[in-house]
Amino acid sequence: MRLGDDRSRLQIETIPTGCLVIDKALGVGGFPRGRIVEIYGPESSGKTTLALTVIAQAQKMGGVGVIIDVEHALDPQYCRKLGVNMNELLISQPDSGEEALTIAETLIRSNAVDVIVIDSVAALTPRAEIEGQMGDAVVGAQARLMSSALRKLTAQISKAKTVCIFTNQLRDKIGVMFGNPETTPGGKALKFYASVRIDIRKLAQLKGTDGTVYGNRTKLKVVKNKVAPPFTECEFDILYNEGISREGSLIDLAIEEQIVEKRGSWIYFEGTQLGQGREAVVSLLKTDVNLCAKLEAAAKEKIYGKNSAPVSGS
Repeated sequence: MRLGDDRSRLQIETIPTGCLVIDKALGVGGFPRGRIVEIYGPESSGKTTLALTVIAQAQKMGGVGVIIDVEHALDPQYCRKLGVNMNELLISQPDSGEEALTIAETLIRSNAVDVIVIDSVAALTPRAEIEGQMGDAVVGAQARLMSSALRKLTAQISKAKTVCIFTNQLRDKIGVMFGNPETTPGGKALKFYASVRIDIRKLAQLKGTDGTVYGNRTKLKVVKNKVAPPFTECEFDILYNEGISREGSLIDLAIEEQIVEKRGSWIYFEGTQLGQGREAVVSLLKTDVNLCAKLEAAAKEKIYGKNSAPVSGS
């Protein structure tokens, strides 16, 4: 088969995150379909939040989302706040790594799933370790499990056009004197098979006037990207009762791309005064849906051009 005979292979379909700064950093407008994505970072940095946000967007496009909650830590109330339709969400809480990956394989083979999230690689415990005594050394079992599973899953994920997201934790290498001591558990297989690897970290706490912490400023770095140029970075807010701040990231991008004009602390869009300061404009965008949609359309046109918007498949 000539590649040119199948036009669908020439364009990468994506599922957007709903946050334009992340979609821009990914280079193709979202998470690529038919590919493996790894999201890793320290504790409480926003890994699961980002993965659930992608599920919420897929559901809005009419797709099916699955989360394999290996950590047994999913909060249904938080999922609803992120926009996930819990009535339509498929969830599994397996007892072992083998069971988790077998469930993933079965669902991917069905061709009925658009996004599957495995949360997390570090919690994928091999059956040999579960059946053994506490403290028994099971050398390389998790790495072998991941290597074997990914060899089988990669082709199936591509054929099914499923976005397969693995979240992962961080560990420190022992005895590293120079360079970065951080590594991710589960061996090296996932590093090779993943088309996109995302490093997500908490930068600072967001505090109200009374000192109450209501969210985090978060930094995302694309450390590997097979579908666009890598090493892109972006910053956005994650709010505790809301998830990723779509309006906050939109106004940040609009200022960066000079879609809106800043005159001192005042912000203007197409000659109309929006408000004084970033927070005032964010509050306005939350209440004025039409203005938010208009600003988002202008931002997408600036990033992708009129005729080169990313292809969103469902």
